[in-house]
Amino acid sequence: MSCTIVLGAQWGDEGKGKVVDLSTVDADVVVRSSGGHNAGHTVVVGDTKYILHLIPSGIIHKGKINIIGNGVVVAPDALIEEMEGLKKQGVTFEEGSFFISKRAHVIMPYHKTIDVLREELKGKKKIGTTGRGIGPTYADKAARTGIRICDLYEPEVFREKLEQNVREVNFLLEHLYKHDKIDAEKIYSQFMEYAEVIKPYVAETAYLVNKLYDEGKKIMMEGAQGVLLDVDFGTFPYVTSSSSSAGGACTGTGLSPRKIDNVMGVMKAYSTRVGSGPFPTELLGQTGEDLRQAGGEFGATTGRPRRCGWLDLVAMKFSVVINGMNSIALTKLDVLSGMETLKVCTGYRYNGKILDQFPAEIKALEECEPVYTELPGWTEDITGAKSYDELPVNARKYIQYVSDFLGVNYSLISIGSKRDQTIKLNEIF
Repeated sequence: MSCTIVLGAQWGDEGKGKVVDLSTVDADVVVRSSGGHNAGHTVVVGDTKYILHLIPSGIIHKGKINIIGNGVVVAPDALIEEMEGLKKQGVTFEEGSFFISKRAHVIMPYHKTIDVLREELKGKKKIGTTGRGIGPTYADKAARTGIRICDLYEPEVFREKLEQNVREVNFLLEHLYKHDKIDAEKIYSQFMEYAEVIKPYVAETAYLVNKLYDEGKKIMMEGAQGVLLDVDFGTFPYVTSSSSSAGGACTGTGLSPRKIDNVMGVMKAYSTRVGSGPFPTELLGQTGEDLRQAGGEFGATTGRPRRCGWLDLVAMKFSVVINGMNSIALTKLDVLSGMETLKVCTGYRYNGKILDQFPAEIKALEECEPVYTELPGWTEDITGAKSYDELPVNARKYIQYVSDFLGVNYSLISIGSKRDQTIKLNEIF
C-alpha cells in the first residue's frame, strides 16, 4: 500500500497531465482532490490527444479506479459533456472505474453569472478568473450555503436550498449588478436531469479511498492548478479558491496525512502564469514570446496565452518547503534548446536587500527585482534522448543546478509532449 501526491509546483500548467498519465501505469487508483473544470490537463497517448478538466487522467487506462474527491467542485453539465467527449474517443466508463464524491459541492448557473459580473466590477483589479463559477462555489461552501452532490438526490432539500440561494442571488443581480434575474424552477428541472445521468457514479468516496488504501492499492492524488495558486500559500488574492497544496489532497479526499508516502512536484524548466498577479521573473520582450511559441503556452481550458519567464527558484524553494516534496518531475526542458544563455532566479532584490524567501505581501512581490544566476544553454535537439547521459552537458548542468538549489532529486525529466519523450530516474511508488 502506498500513496503519492502529484501536484503543480508553480502557477499551474506545468504538464501534470502527462506526468500523471505516465505515473498511472504503476497506480491502481487516481484521485482528484481540488479545483473544478477550470483545470485543463492535456494527455497524449499515441496519436490521440485527450483534454481532461474534471475527470482523473487514469480514465484513459483500463483497469484503473478514478475518483473525484469531496474537495472538487463539480459542474454537472461540464462533467457530462466531458464524459460524452471521452466516450467518442473510445474511453469507457466501466462499472467500478469511476466515482464522484457525494460530498463534493455543485457549481450552479448563478455561480458562473456572479463570477463573471464580479470580475467585471473589479476593472483593472480583476483576479483573472476563468468565469466558470469556481470561486463563488467555494465561497458558498465556506458560508455553509452550498449545494452538494448528495443534495440532488433529496429533491425537497435541494429545492429549499436552491430557492433560498436564488433569492439572495437575484437581490444582488437586480440591485448591484443590474442584471436579469435567475429562474430557480428552470435550474431545478435541469439539475434533476443531470442528477439521473451521474447517479451510477455517485458514492461515499472517503470510505472508498481508505478501503482501497487498506487493501494495498497504489493511490495517486492528482492535483489541480499549482501551489503558488493555493488559497492560503499562493499570491493572494491572485489565487484559486481551493487548497492546491499537499495538505489539500488530504482534506479533499478524506485520506489521512499519515497514509501519504511521497509528494512529487511537477515543475517546468521555466515559469509561466495565466491571468493577473505578481510574476517576478516575467519576460515581456522577445525572449518571453519565444518561450510562449516554443512551449505552446496557451491554456488547454481557456486558450489564453500564458505569461512566460525564467525559472524562479525562490518560489520553487517555498513550494518544496510547504509541501514536503521529495521528488520533482521536470517538464518542457526541450523548450529551452537553442537559447545561448539561461537564467534562474536565486533571490529577490527589494528595498535595498536581497530576499531568499517568497514574500507573503503582494506589494513586495510586485516590486521585487529578480537576482539571476546565468547558466550556459545548449543548441542540440534533446527530444530524442533516451537517457540522462544522452542529454547535452549544459542541459545536465542546468538540471543539476536546480536540483542542488532545491535539495530535491528528480523522478523524471520530460523532453517532449509524447509519452516516450521522458527520461525516468526514480520510481514514485
